[in-house]
Amino acid sequence: MLARLTTLAQELAGAFRPSTVVEVVARALGELLQPDRVSVILLDAESNRLAVTYDTYPVPARTDDPLLQLALRRGPLAFPREVQEEARRRGAELRDAVPGSWLGAPLIAGARTMGAVSLSSDRPGVLGEAELTLVSAVLAQAAIALENARLVELLSSAKREWEKTVDAISQAICIVDAHGTVRRANRVFADLIQTAVTAIPGRPWLGLFPPPWADPVARAIAEPSANTVEIRSGERVLLLTAIPMAEPGSAVLVFEDQTDRRRLQEQLIQSEKMSAIGQLIAGVAHDLNNPLASVVGFSDFLVEAGEIPASLQEPLQVIRQEAERAATIVKNLLSFARSQEGERIRQPIRTLLDSTLVLLRNQLMAHKVEATVEVEAGLPEVLINANQIKQVFVNLINNACQAIASDAPSGRIWINARRVHDAVAVSVTDSGPGIFEDVAARVFEPFFTTKPEGQGTGLGLSISQGIMKEHGGRITLDTRPGSGATFTVELPISVPLTRAEAAPLPPGDVKPLSILVVDDEPHILHYMRATLESWGHKVEVASDGTYALERALAGPFDVIICDLRMPHLSGRDMYTKLAREDPRVAERIIFATGDTVRGDTLQFLEALGRPYLRKPFTLAELRAALGHAAKQPA
Repeated sequence: MLARLTTLAQELAGAFRPSTVVEVVARALGELLQPDRVSVILLDAESNRLAVTYDTYPVPARTDDPLLQLALRRGPLAFPREVQEEARRRGAELRDAVPGSWLGAPLIAGARTMGAVSLSSDRPGVLGEAELTLVSAVLAQAAIALENARLVELLSSAKREWEKTVDAISQAICIVDAHGTVRRANRVFADLIQTAVTAIPGRPWLGLFPPPWADPVARAIAEPSANTVEIRSGERVLLLTAIPMAEPGSAVLVFEDQTDRRRLQEQLIQSEKMSAIGQLIAGVAHDLNNPLASVVGFSDFLVEAGEIPASLQEPLQVIRQEAERAATIVKNLLSFARSQEGERIRQPIRTLLDSTLVLLRNQLMAHKVEATVEVEAGLPEVLINANQIKQVFVNLINNACQAIASDAPSGRIWINARRVHDAVAVSVTDSGPGIFEDVAARVFEPFFTTKPEGQGTGLGLSISQGIMKEHGGRITLDTRPGSGATFTVELPISVPLTRAEAAPLPPGDVKPLSILVVDDEPHILHYMRATLESWGHKVEVASDGTYALERALAGPFDVIICDLRMPHLSGRDMYTKLAREDPRVAERIIFATGDTVRGDTLQFLEALGRPYLRKPFTLAELRAALGHAAKQPA
């Protein structure tokens, strides 16, 4: 028996689960005392309720079993003396439950009752005082083992809760002690250093981190504070905060990955730069359009005069053509810089593609890339926001050009527009190296880029796809490594709307008018006066908005041609004052502007419902505007 008790003690010392302790004790008692039945009830720590955890009978005992309850209340008891006395008090219910011999004892650790054990036998006298002493000794060991198992279970549960909690935190966390050893870490930290989370505890932190991290981490541990330390590792940017613990030299290290946030900040800064560039383009365009207006205007004036020597006709034509070319470039820049959400007009796709290539001509030439455009005959117009769709084509052609430049000293881009069912499909094909399948599957993802850091935002194609979805279309990719790439833009075709255009009138069809021309550019005033007077109109000029306002109110003018953007008193302010003081005069204004990049400016012009001139305008456009004004009632 002594050997069995020794073995029992050893088994209990290695049992760390309550169920294991109960099974070991029940098996030992069964071997030592040979009872017919062994029942065990334990108090559940969480619910604070008794539960039957072991019973050798097919039908388990209940927690309210009279004998088990008696053992809980009275302490170690052996049948028959104590039970018979209780039976006399309790009556027939208990007597029916009394076996031939029985003993029971509670499980007590310290002052806490944890449960009870009862053994019974159909044979009278088998279980008596001597057996009760043995059972009490066994249960004393069992109670200690159960308490230890409970503590181990609590510790294990706390560990699991800690792991789940810290693993749910997005920051990487590790705890280091005063000896530089990592005690614990969460899974985010394990992923950060690419080490299994179970292999981290017990290792020196110096051996876990990449070498470039050693100095900043050491400084953070030596002087823990609320301040953060920045750590860079390749493309990644981390912020480290060291929180001191009770033991000097120990700390909780918290790493927060700032890579995506920094990338987003850089992209926002880049967006702000692009916005500033757009405003700069607007200002430069205005400043260029004014001298271009003079060049185009005087060229038209000299051509209409008809007294040009033969030797000067060709130079004059070149001047006219180059001025128009410069004006087209400025117009394309303005169009690209404009931000007018939701403004959609119907136009042919060929015009849009040609203007896009004009914007990118220098870049294509620099990379020795030849771009050709083929448009299917009879292709219907598409209803689009031209600026947004132009942005899509700029991005696609740019990407194609860069792909070619990365692989060869020169190459070609084929742009083909055709009708496919109820859509206009424009494909952009390059002679570059193509795109691998794994990359092709991600090209439309935001922030995904194959370009080196600082050379690509990864937003171009995702924004382009978003623009296409807003237009009811899409972009698709067809590529194979070594065979170039083809991006296809599909734009839906909608029912066309009819639009009446006023035909320009010849010079003789416009009656003589009294015209006030307002502009702060002397050369524009010069050619406007010369041109309009040659057409038989009476012309007065003003270079200042304030003076022009006085003249407009004082004299009867049929038409007032006014620059929109002027110092001191702008054209819009002049119109506002005229509308307040004499609305009939305000209705005779025709605005001229070299800058319509701002959406509010364009809305203002279109809200007037009157013709307006975009610098540099041709004399034909000027004549058409005058013809429209001449038809209005005075």
